[in-house]
Amino acid sequence: MVITQELHVNTKGNCDIQDVTSQVARAVGESGLQVGTVTVFCPGSTGGLTSIEYESGALSDLKQVLDEIAPPDRDYRHHLRWGDDNGHSHVRAALIGPSLAVPFVDGRLTLGTWQQIVFIDFDTRPRSRHLILQIMGE
Repeated sequence: MVITQELHVNTKGNCDIQDVTSQVARAVGESGLQVGTVTVFCPGSTGGLTSIEYESGALSDLKQVLDEIAPPDRDYRHHLRWGDDNGHSHVRAALIGPSLAVPFVDGRLTLGTWQQIVFIDFDTRPRSRHLILQIMGE
């Protein structure tokens, strides 16, 4: 069986990291499925999904590394072409990726003790995002 749902996330932009673990777990639990996989997907090219320990040190480290890899203040050809300011947002989203798949057993996510599912909004302004959940299993 396949069940598709949406999550709504309001973000601040600028590498805003939102823990969506509880919403994903709730959707899996309410699906009635016992074993399978949930895929969380972000439509759009300036957001990403991953897993991390959702604590201030790890989040700061992630933001720092992303600033080093794709700094917001460098010249991006995307800026020149479109006259906007979010070239780094697109690069970061491409590096992190738009989706995350997590297995579940007995209706519960199989995440590690310190592992959470996070959505990261890399765009340069606040956004209202819609994440797609596809829950597949039996």
